[in-house]
Amino acid sequence: MNYRKWNYEDIFQIAELEKQCFSDPWSFPMLADTFFGERTLTVAAEEGGVLAGYAFAVLAGDEADLANIAVAEGFRRRGLAQEMLSLLEGEVRAAGGKKMFLEVRVSNAPAMALYLKAGYTGRYARPRYYGDGEDALVMEKNL
Repeated sequence: MNYRKWNYEDIFQIAELEKQCFSDPWSFPMLADTFFGERTLTVAAEEGGVLAGYAFAVLAGDEADLANIAVAEGFRRRGLAQEMLSLLEGEVRAAGGKKMFLEVRVSNAPAMALYLKAGYTGRYARPRYYGDGEDALVMEKNL
């Protein structure tokens, strides 16, 4: 598995993977706008020219928000999400970040398990955070 920063051409595959993984996916224009943000940090996982997963965070001051992390179905349960999260945290630290925050659907037990294993703690719930009305759990980690 090759881990690297995104390039602009990746956004087409990332937008498709968003549709496969999430009920409220980021659109291509949203991803492109974020990609060009000077405080956006990215990680892509690629194998044999195929995008296996991606993650990105946005840094504001000394805090970062994990915007999204996803792994294509055929590549799951191989530790990619854990590795990308760790690499992204390293990028955030290198850029001066001291804390990372994220929101996760309260029904997404596998993601919560990943974040807990990585040292994140739950802080509070955001009622009806997602477009379908589901609550989000806000989690935080000191880097």
